[in-house]
Amino acid sequence: MAKGNRIKVGLKCSESGDINYTTVKNSKTTTEKLELKKYCPRLKKHTVHKEVKLKS
Repeated sequence: MAKGNRIKVGLKCSESGDINYTTVKNSKTTTEKLELKKYCPRLKKHTVHKEVKLKS
């Protein structure tokens, strides 16, 4: 199984601006940016987290 299509991305909180989570995604099948509702420890509540590129 090839791992060439998988890229590492960070999830950045839209309210505080912190990158709280990292994940991997398949760049060929998932072309749109991830947008998930996750817990932000700084704000102590659930907020929308959007995908950002990480330095590799």
